[in-house]
Amino acid sequence: MKVCGVDLNSNDANVCLLALDDELFQLPDFRARRISLTDSNSTGALRHFQQTFAKLMHDYKVDKVVIRQRPMKGKFAGGAVGFKLEAAIELIADLDVVIISPTDIKESIKRNPIPVLFSETGLKAYQEPAFNTAFAYLMKDKFAN
Repeated sequence: MKVCGVDLNSNDANVCLLALDDELFQLPDFRARRISLTDSNSTGALRHFQQTFAKLMHDYKVDKVVIRQRPMKGKFAGGAVGFKLEAAIELIADLDVVIISPTDIKESIKRNPIPVLFSETGLKAYQEPAFNTAFAYLMKDKFAN
């Protein structure tokens, strides 16, 4: 199963592709680390973001997209642009999208710790929340206690 973890931050969707095959995790080569919305006030730019994201998921035959949920209010609330990006991803036809809360991510990783240090994955630091999101989802589905 291939899962794309997504962490929305400002005008960016930070992504990480994680595969689980025969209970072994793999970080396949992935041509994107971040997909950006160039102009948050442009319908054309939003459509381009959506088409770019859809093409990436199609090209890599992603089974599920898992988005890290952001609070709607409070100190760590997501901004309006982030919610636009989330909606654009969720509305892509034939794409299976799930939103997972930070609490569920923490609980899943607590029950099933990540077997390698993040620094050894070869990913960029800003991809860590996306990686944790994908890992937590796969562990919840496959090995939950």
